[in-house]
Amino acid sequence: MGQVRTTDKRVLPVVVACVSAAVFVLARRHLVDDTFITLAYARNLAFHGHWGLLADATSNSATSPANVLALAALTFVVRDAVVAAGVLYVLCQVAFVLALRRLGTALPRWFPALTFAALTANPLLLSSIGLEVALGAAVLGWLTVFAVERRPLEFGLTAGALALVRLDLLIFAAVLGISVRSGRALLGVVLVALPWFAFSWVVLGAAVPDTFVIKTLQGAQRTWGEWTFANGPLFYIRTAPWPTVLSFLPLVALPFAFRLRPFAPLAWGAALYYGAYVLLNVPPYHWYYGPGITAATVCVCAWAASRRVATGAVLAVVMASVVAYVGSSREFAPLTSNYASTAKYASIGRDLRELAGSRVVGSAGEIGVLAYTCECAIVDVFADRGLVPAAIDARGSGNRWLRAALRVDYAFFDYDVQPRRPDLVLRRLPSPPPDALAHWVIDAPTLGRQDLYLVPN
Repeated sequence: MGQVRTTDKRVLPVVVACVSAAVFVLARRHLVDDTFITLAYARNLAFHGHWGLLADATSNSATSPANVLALAALTFVVRDAVVAAGVLYVLCQVAFVLALRRLGTALPRWFPALTFAALTANPLLLSSIGLEVALGAAVLGWLTVFAVERRPLEFGLTAGALALVRLDLLIFAAVLGISVRSGRALLGVVLVALPWFAFSWVVLGAAVPDTFVIKTLQGAQRTWGEWTFANGPLFYIRTAPWPTVLSFLPLVALPFAFRLRPFAPLAWGAALYYGAYVLLNVPPYHWYYGPGITAATVCVCAWAASRRVATGAVLAVVMASVVAYVGSSREFAPLTSNYASTAKYASIGRDLRELAGSRVVGSAGEIGVLAYTCECAIVDVFADRGLVPAAIDARGSGNRWLRAALRVDYAFFDYDVQPRRPDLVLRRLPSPPPDALAHWVIDAPTLGRQDLYLVPN
C-alpha cells in the first residue's frame, strides 16, 4: 500500500513535466518579442558574464532578474537560451503543481491536476511562456504554502525570491504575510533580495529596472492611444475574441474566493495587484495580467473542486481553450501585440546580420527577436543606456515626489553615457524611401500589413 501511494505521488509530477514539455514545443514558434529580450540577457550572461541586452553594452531593462539568472544558469548547461526557457518552464510547472498538492490536502486529490490543466490551457498564459509568469507562479505557490504552514523564515526567503522575479509581486507577499508577521520573515526577505538590489543600484545604476520608467512613461505619453491596463481586455478582444474571453474568465469568478480558505489571500492579492496596475496606467501588455489570472484560476479551481457542476464548467473552459488553440494559427501567440511574427522577425534579424555588419541599427519599436537573432547592435531605450536619462526626466516631470524617488533610484547612474548614434535605422513607412537598403513586409493581427525599411540615418 505504501509503495502504491509513493507511485501515485510520482505520477502527477511526471505527467505535468511531459505535458509542459509538449506545450513548450508547440509554443516556442510564437514566443513573444519581449521573451527574446530576456533570452538575450540570459545568453549574454551565460556566455560572456555580461548583464545587458546587447553583448557590447550594459543595460538594466530586464524586469525579472530571477528569470534572467535562472535562464542563464540553464543556458550555460544546455548551450541554447530557447531550450533553457523550455527547461525552466517545465521545472516551474512541476514546482507549482507540487505546491498546489501541498495546499489542497482538504480538497479532492485531483484539484492540482484540474488547476494545472486550467492554467496550462489558458490562452494568455500560453502567450506568456518564456517570460517570468510561470516562475512567478511557482514561487507564489510555495510562498502560499509557507504562509499557511506558518513558517516565517521560509516565507521570508521565498518572498525575497518573489521580489527578484518581479518587484510588484510583493503585493501578494504583503497580503499573505499578514498571517505570518515575524521578524524572521523580514530577515529572510533581506537575505535574498538585498544583495541583488544593492548590486543593481550601485553597479547597474538603478535598484529598480529601467522598465519601470520606460513602461510607465509609455502610459503617461499614451503611446498605445486610448488603450491602458484598465481597458486592455477590450484591446485584445478585437483581434482574438474567444482567446481573450477564455483568458479573463477566471477573474469573473474571483469574488467567490474572497472567503475561501486557505486561498482567500490569493484572491485579495489578485484584486490589489490589478488595482495597482490600473493606477500605474501602463499599456496593456498581456503578460501583466498573468499573476492576477494565475491567482484567480487557483481560487476558482479550489472553489470548484468540491462542486461537480462547477468542476464540469472548469473542464469545459479548459476544453474550449484547447480547441481554440488547436484551431488557430501557430504563427502568432493566442494573444499578441507584436508587429510581426517571431519567425518573420527572426528572418529579418538574419538579414540584418549580413546588411549591418558592425554598424549600429536603430529599432522600429520592437527589439527582442531582432537583437537575439542578429547578434548585432540594435538600439533603443531598452538597449542603450544613453537614452535612459531623457526617459527619467520625462517620467519625473510634473510630479515632485516621483522625481525625488527616481533621483534616489538613479543615484549611481552614469549620466555621462552618450546615446549611440545609429548608422542605419529601421522604419515602418507607408511608401518606399529613395535611399532604402532593404525592405520587408510584416503582418500581424494588431496592426495588419506594414512595410519595414532599412535606411541610412
